[in-house]
Amino acid sequence: MKKYIVILLIIIAGLETVTAQQDAQYTQYMYNTIAINPAYAGSRGVFSIGALHRSQWVGLDGAPTTQTLNFHSPVSNRVGLGLSIVNDEIGNGTNQDTYFDAAFSYTIPVSQTGKLSLGLKAGGHFLNIDFSQLRGYGLENNLPNIDNKFAPNFGAGVYYHTDQFYAGLSVPNFLQTEHFDNSGTNSSSFLAEERMNIYFITGYVFDLNPNLKFKPAALVKAVEGAPLQIDASANFLINDKFSLGAAYRWDAAVSLLAGFQISDQFMLGLAYDRETTDLGASRFNDGSFEVFLRYEFLTRYKKVITPRFF
Repeated sequence: MKKYIVILLIIIAGLETVTAQQDAQYTQYMYNTIAINPAYAGSRGVFSIGALHRSQWVGLDGAPTTQTLNFHSPVSNRVGLGLSIVNDEIGNGTNQDTYFDAAFSYTIPVSQTGKLSLGLKAGGHFLNIDFSQLRGYGLENNLPNIDNKFAPNFGAGVYYHTDQFYAGLSVPNFLQTEHFDNSGTNSSSFLAEERMNIYFITGYVFDLNPNLKFKPAALVKAVEGAPLQIDASANFLINDKFSLGAAYRWDAAVSLLAGFQISDQFMLGLAYDRETTDLGASRFNDGSFEVFLRYEFLTRYKKVITPRFF
């Protein structure tokens, strides 16, 4: 099993040319939208703070963990600003990616209920690869490290929404960065490569009765050199307080989602994924877990936050 984990780390960290490196994935992306689309900044109409933790493949030594923290708020009728921080780690610190991004959005009313937001983001990415964490596997002395190498980046997105429907298209990072092996050889191999990821999200909220809402939603994620990722989900919202649903990630995993609007300001979300691949059948893999927390500030102009379900 230890050999299997080392091989997994090598594939993801990329000791030879990596075909593509995907951004961190989230099952509860619909509550963490600013991490993938800057046009979402300020769209909830209040100052919003969100935090997410994901533990992937629990029980597998060295499996990925991801944390996100974001802030966003409208600053005028049309302008929104935000900040997103993402930390993604694999191999007990062997490979660590940290992203810092500032987001700007400009919203245009296009109908009585519809709004179209255009978003830009700018920031950077710190990559740290420390093969000394692989002590005991006999590899740490043969591999070059990367010490918190910084790479700037920028992205853009569009986001349309009404009270019941939303759709967004975004590219969080346009620049494709290659981190080369600077060990002094003439080799052109590199340790890691970040590729452009393209996201499309959409969903619609059906009012089944005054106390029950139903929302089907989808995410499509594309990156060159990796399989197309399609997430389809269906969620119910009961009394504007409890949400319960399920999701399917094409050829990858099934998920259960639950949420509780503790108060007008505070929301808790939970998700559990189970792999449908051979990895999911491993007795070392207990599935993946996510927890999401959101707090939103009431103002003298907005004393009740609409539970918009996205």
